[in-house]
Amino acid sequence: MRDTIRFLKGGQVVELADVGPSETLLDYLRLRRMETGTKEGCGEGDCGACTVALGRLQGGRIVYQPVNSCIQLLGMIDGAELVTVEDLIEDKRLHPVQKAMVDLHGSQCGFCTPGFIMTLFTLYHAEGEHKSRKTVTEWLAGNLCRCTGYRPIIDAALQACFEAADDAFTWRSKQTRENLQMLADSRDVFLGDSNQFFSSPATLDGLAALFGQHPDATIVSGATDVGLWITKQLRDLKKMIWLGRIEGLDRVEESPSGVLIGATATYQATESAMNALSPNLGELWRRIGSKQVRASGTVGGNIANGSPIGDTPPALIALGTTLELHSAEGSRALPLEDFFIDYGKQDRRPGEFVTGLFVPRLSANQAFRCYKISKRFDQDISSVMGAFRLTVAPDATIIEARVAYGGMAGTPKRAFETEAALVGVSLEDPSTWGTAMQSLLSDFTPLTDIRASAEYRMETARALLAKALMEISGTAPEDIRVLARREAGHDRAA
Repeated sequence: MRDTIRFLKGGQVVELADVGPSETLLDYLRLRRMETGTKEGCGEGDCGACTVALGRLQGGRIVYQPVNSCIQLLGMIDGAELVTVEDLIEDKRLHPVQKAMVDLHGSQCGFCTPGFIMTLFTLYHAEGEHKSRKTVTEWLAGNLCRCTGYRPIIDAALQACFEAADDAFTWRSKQTRENLQMLADSRDVFLGDSNQFFSSPATLDGLAALFGQHPDATIVSGATDVGLWITKQLRDLKKMIWLGRIEGLDRVEESPSGVLIGATATYQATESAMNALSPNLGELWRRIGSKQVRASGTVGGNIANGSPIGDTPPALIALGTTLELHSAEGSRALPLEDFFIDYGKQDRRPGEFVTGLFVPRLSANQAFRCYKISKRFDQDISSVMGAFRLTVAPDATIIEARVAYGGMAGTPKRAFETEAALVGVSLEDPSTWGTAMQSLLSDFTPLTDIRASAEYRMETARALLAKALMEISGTAPEDIRVLARREAGHDRAA
């Protein structure tokens, strides 16, 4: 058992014993270290002013990822290298990213500038990124600028970020790798006492035992939602169990039959596998939050939260995903749609937690489409999310259908009446589609809230079904599909 967290900063090992269960990384930097270059903006991981970089070993090399420190718990950086804007200057010389921002006038008020620089620092150290405005804007989708304007910032990124990295972090990378390897151990981490603690078990059995003893503890993986419970809902979470050190729980294993995803695998880590399953999934994954959110947030956490507007569950339900749960009593599996019982209620027994999921591949006669409808293209929660998997006979008749929606009920939910009505429908005869379109009225009674009215949701759900049928039948105009335009090489969405 270890009663401290350990991480690297400025090339030195930092060891802390006094870490509160809900203490954020941002508060540690600004209040304890008095390093105020990292700014506090929205407090919910949306504006990027608080962006810092975390470096971890992946495949023997150091990979730097941007994270929102306002919703990243301090205990979660155990074993990583923490890089803030204060760490970039070497011998009073600006980092190449900082110099480009100065030379090309990428800063005015300066409040957002440190966050932009830290995101661009991670792009500077990324490998294999294509030099283009589109690459830069995708990396910067989680950073908000209100006064400078994005053009000079993008110009600075294009100038600085696509040559071989040559900075203090590359010069001392050998020593950093050795330090990170030294920090990695197989001991459970426990800071606090039985009434209030931050803990990070190293094994699945250790997690099961701890959660069995403390079923009131909060299990956290990426904290992209739990962080908001702290910063926005002001919850006093006294017992925190972080899953990030459990070996193998972050696995992403591809096979001919499908993809196995561990509960702590991030959106970033699973994006390639999802895109291989379907370009529709790849496009959906790229619209989940920002680079900062996708580097921390996990697919398992998105499911375990049980949100009715979570992005991934409808698509995964339509694909026939199986969920795995584990406790001290053993493991069990169930269809993903059966996990969601009611709003805020999931089929999770006392002491039980999500450990992974299996997403099957499409067969040769199956087609899949999914669509996210939100007020903003990037960085927004779904108003309506629709997903459709159709099995089609050689004569273009639908012989099986799986249809799931988010935002239409208190849980992500299959549309069973609609699925039944789709069986026997001819994709070549739109006149046969009407009954299925009408059946959505039997499957859902959506609510009106701040994101959309009930009427809008129903009309949108029906339109998405029609869109899927048109696309799969091959009769859809190219310009109704954003993904089609992107695949054709256009940088601007229709």
